[in-house]
Amino acid sequence: MIDQYLWGTCERISPEAPVQIVSVDNEDTLLGGAGNVVNNLKALGAKVDVISVVGNCTISDELKVLLGDIEVNTKYLFTEKDRITSKKSRIIASQQQVVRYDRESTAEINIKSQELIIDTFKKIVSDYDVVLLSDYGKGVLTIQLTQSLIDVANKHNKKVLVDPKGEDYSKYKGAYLLTPNKNEASQSTKINIKDDKSLTQAIIQLKSECNLGVSLITLSEKGIAIYDDELRIHTTNAREVYDVTGAGDTVLASLGFALACEYDIDSAVEFSNLAAGVVVGKIGSATATLNEIIEYESSINKSSSDGHIKTLSEITILSEELKARGKRIVFTNGCFDLIHAGHVRYLETAKSFGDVLIVGLNSDRSVSALKGRGRPINMQMDRAFILAALEVVDYVVIFDEDTPYNLIKAIKPFTLVKGGDYEGKEVVGQDIADELKLVKFVDEKSTTQTIENIQQGK
Repeated sequence: MIDQYLWGTCERISPEAPVQIVSVDNEDTLLGGAGNVVNNLKALGAKVDVISVVGNCTISDELKVLLGDIEVNTKYLFTEKDRITSKKSRIIASQQQVVRYDRESTAEINIKSQELIIDTFKKIVSDYDVVLLSDYGKGVLTIQLTQSLIDVANKHNKKVLVDPKGEDYSKYKGAYLLTPNKNEASQSTKINIKDDKSLTQAIIQLKSECNLGVSLITLSEKGIAIYDDELRIHTTNAREVYDVTGAGDTVLASLGFALACEYDIDSAVEFSNLAAGVVVGKIGSATATLNEIIEYESSINKSSSDGHIKTLSEITILSEELKARGKRIVFTNGCFDLIHAGHVRYLETAKSFGDVLIVGLNSDRSVSALKGRGRPINMQMDRAFILAALEVVDYVVIFDEDTPYNLIKAIKPFTLVKGGDYEGKEVVGQDIADELKLVKFVDEKSTTQTIENIQQGK
């Protein structure tokens, strides 16, 4: 489906009826429903195909364009005559939703369409790692079609994850897991979930009645409860909640992605919690990239230092994402052998020039070429790990060339930082960065001096 947002202002009431007159200034058209699940998967870097039924209408054409924009093939979207693809339009004045109007068909798709979907699914199911069913109650996932899809997937040992709709979950029987929230689970099981005891009863009942591999209930800000042989709750750590729109889509997508990457269920749920924590901190139906999840995990002190050590290809993609989010990137480089207070002061000053500090670290070969025999003292991964552990450093990238020019070219930082000893000299990469900053070193603080002190027994 499509989510449309019409943004405007209201300064008067209509003379025709007691309603607001909204002057529309801007319009956003986004993938909604199952389309938002697809969008979330693409943001995570997954390869995705979508199979469904659309109408022979202009909304369907618009939907295909939106999917094409994120490089999702629409060859498995089958057209049903006289059907209208769902489009939800919201009119918002001064950040307040005034009204929503929907254009859609919600009747069940016909038998021919159902047979076309299942026949196609049988031919392609072996090409995929995980199957996700996003049910918005719009008539596509009929009882017969849903059960057929689950049966075929199970025969090919493919996990089926379902975001359910309605109160009768019997049509999802045999799926690997469902992702109902607490209210949805209460309605389906007829159990008022108010404490751990009632939560346990409901989650066990869902597992038994639907013959699930794992039973799961999302608990909003409290996290996600899972049950296989025992109940456990993985808490969430959302820093700020701005909008929960589409959070359920993110949970389904991130769970599917993690399981496709062969995470165990507990690790998959933890990953999903982090993804949801990113998304609820944004406005509207949003997505979370892997780099945003890593950054978020780091901000709540759960990431290890080696998670901040990146390859050239990783930092290239990450830099593009950071700049797209309006972050100012600062870059500096060095050997950073036997890190001392002077290094830390230098890095703190560098970070003050922007939002994200990326440090290019000379490889062991590069250090030896620059410093001579006997250097470095610490090997490159040890030096990288220590740098990455510093709060002021966001990312570390090891480079093997004599200069970091290619690395700077890939990152394209706003600010390039070098030591004060480069005053009046040409600095590698200054033709790429928007600005160059020279930072004075702390007197009597250097790795060479430290080595000499050790050698002299000081």
